[in-house]
Amino acid sequence: MSAPSPGSLYRVYAGLTALAAPSINIHVRRKMTAEGVAPVRIAERFGEATEARRDGSLVWFHAVSVGEALSVLGLIEEMGRRDPALQFLITSVSATSARLVAERLPPRTRHQFAPLDTPKAVARFLDHWAPDLAVFVESELWPRQIVETHRRRIPLALVNARLSPRSRTRWGKWPVLARAILARFQVIVSQTDETAEALEDLGADAASLSVSGDLKAASARLPLDVDEVDRLHALIGDRKLWVAASTHPGEEEIVADAHDPDRLLILAPRHPDRGDGLAAMLRERGWRVAQRLKNEPLEPETQIYLADTLGEMGLWYALADVVFLGGSLKEIGGHNPFEPAQFGAAVLTGPHIINFRETYDQMAGMGAARIVADADSLRAALSDLDDTDTRAAMQDAARAFVRERTQIRDHVADRLMPLLASENR
Repeated sequence: MSAPSPGSLYRVYAGLTALAAPSINIHVRRKMTAEGVAPVRIAERFGEATEARRDGSLVWFHAVSVGEALSVLGLIEEMGRRDPALQFLITSVSATSARLVAERLPPRTRHQFAPLDTPKAVARFLDHWAPDLAVFVESELWPRQIVETHRRRIPLALVNARLSPRSRTRWGKWPVLARAILARFQVIVSQTDETAEALEDLGADAASLSVSGDLKAASARLPLDVDEVDRLHALIGDRKLWVAASTHPGEEEIVADAHDPDRLLILAPRHPDRGDGLAAMLRERGWRVAQRLKNEPLEPETQIYLADTLGEMGLWYALADVVFLGGSLKEIGGHNPFEPAQFGAAVLTGPHIINFRETYDQMAGMGAARIVADADSLRAALSDLDDTDTRAAMQDAARAFVRERTQIRDHVADRLMPLLASENR
């Protein structure tokens, strides 16, 4: 498991993060307290475990936020099926990810907040958990975590790897560090050929690389309350319905401008805590709004149902045949189109989708997704999808797109399981 020295830049980074650790700790504690995280759990960020390390081989998945964390749940289930003795640990950073992951943990799986990339936090974490395999998800690569994990002869893998042009440029400025970090991964499974080529250019071992597609495409469908689906279906009746999901500031105004008063819009902002402000803005524009967080009833006169709650996205996708995904009319990068596609929804998106460009290209090529640019084109797409045959064709294409990607989970599991063999440690 030898690898090149991380070089002088890493030594500077390691020194600065060690010196700054007290200030970093204070900042993180304040931020997580403001998010409502209990003090005992905040301590996990400093490497202080709140659960015991059980006997047996442990696979640690580090997935920074909600999407990454949820994407590995199906993979954990598959690995657990192959080896029923395996234990699993998921770490993430955000309070939202902790809440949502806790609701869906597979058997023999626990969640902890990820340790900060400071000396004591990383050492405490690795001392306690002593994972038999460390799996980093997508693009968050913390140098000390990787270097120290490798130093302890723990196999490292990077799965669902993606690299934006901005990240590639940034890592390209630090070639010695990039090569040293990437060379420490025995397995790298990339979302796309383009990312795999970029990682190899930056120093990843070609023998470690393979391409699977996006692991999110093989994740389980979002959970939902079936009884609530039936209740809302009865309230909605035969009204034309569409969902605007994961919208960001500046997008809700565009969505509202595209909305037809004769339809029902379920608006689910990316950050539900913006609900009160959005409700006020929409009402000022003359819309009849019902706010779910406040238990305001969905009535025949309701034009926009503001879904400002957490953990119910599966419910909204189950109700709608047409879903617009936000983070795409503004330069956010887009959001995960697999989730609505798994419910057989026709998917609409704006043009700013760099985070999922290849996925949207594939979906558009199959007729499962369309790109819109503004309120006028969004309104036109919704009108076009009023045609039953047109809408059904997009929905069928979305289901076919999901079916074709069921092999992704198996590919990633096939790459990871051999790393748990003793000779690879």
